[in-house]
Amino acid sequence: MTKPFTLFVGTYSTQHNYPPSSQGNEFSEDSSLTTGIHTFQMDPNSGDLRLTSIMQDIDEGSYLTLDPDGRHLYAISESSDTNGEGRVYAYQIHSDGKLGLLNSQSTGGENPCHLAVDSTDSCVIVANYMGGSVCMLPLDDSGRLKEKSDFIQHKGSSINPHRQDKAHAHSINIDPSNSRAYVCDLGMDQVLTYKIDLVKNRLLLDTNSTVDVEPGQGPRHFAFHTSLNSCYIINELGSTVMMFEHDPSSGQIVHKQQLPTLPKAWEGVNGSADIHVSPNGKHLYASNRGHDSIAIFAIDGNDGKLTAIGHADTHGKTPRNFTLTPDNKFLIVANQNSDNLVVFSVDDESGLLTFTGRDISVPKPVCIQIQS
Repeated sequence: MTKPFTLFVGTYSTQHNYPPSSQGNEFSEDSSLTTGIHTFQMDPNSGDLRLTSIMQDIDEGSYLTLDPDGRHLYAISESSDTNGEGRVYAYQIHSDGKLGLLNSQSTGGENPCHLAVDSTDSCVIVANYMGGSVCMLPLDDSGRLKEKSDFIQHKGSSINPHRQDKAHAHSINIDPSNSRAYVCDLGMDQVLTYKIDLVKNRLLLDTNSTVDVEPGQGPRHFAFHTSLNSCYIINELGSTVMMFEHDPSSGQIVHKQQLPTLPKAWEGVNGSADIHVSPNGKHLYASNRGHDSIAIFAIDGNDGKLTAIGHADTHGKTPRNFTLTPDNKFLIVANQNSDNLVVFSVDDESGLLTFTGRDISVPKPVCIQIQS
């Protein structure tokens, strides 16, 4: 029997009533549940999801990430403490998928929105969106967070007076060599590169590898290719994806291509959000909030360039985040403003998505992480 996947879903804080469901929402300790980190078991053959537990001790626990071994989960809380700072929470993942709180630490800045764990399980790096800053927090051998060892305040702005009046660090992505962290700053229209010093627990700005994005684009999330020396950025404000060549030795990324995430004929307000390369490396997916779709691109196996294929309706509103199962069989979308997770099957060759009919009620879902 194939082992099920465990899904962890971060949510924003609100009340939500779980209706009776044939889709697997069997967890019913209370008919009216506050949000938190939801744990699901996913059947890897059918795509069925079954809710097994909810960790409710975190407020505005939105973005999540797993450590390399899948033994610990780290979550940011966007709620501010008495110092106006967000927090990171560390959890032990038990054998049944339930979470046990280890500890939490301040991120040093306002409204953290993204984080990453390095491949040696030595540190967590966090992007503070409203604070416009990044910080590093070392980890001990048990997975607990130590106090931040480094904190860097970004300074800058760009041309959009409503969204780019100051720095807004939006994501952290660590390269395959575990030597550099790439930070998309939406407010500055820059991708800043930091060398990771795990001896002194410091982040060192690499000015030679930092790149400027076209003014007003608003870089948000970032993805490395699974095998090619290429990487991709989704721009929230410009509703575009960008392809870069990545030099692993120098860390430099060189812009080669930019494509829209929206259909040519569509008119409306949109903010692109998430971006992922398929596990087989053949396709790139990007989410549109407004058009409420997943844009699908083919990836050239030689140079990493993109060709637009089409769009899949997300069967919900505001697809803030999505993920693919490790076997590339399913894509799961978190529709924030319609309170639902939606499961699509993936055609391994064409990359096209087909709605499976599985539509799971979850309050304000904003991030999905899979433990296989």
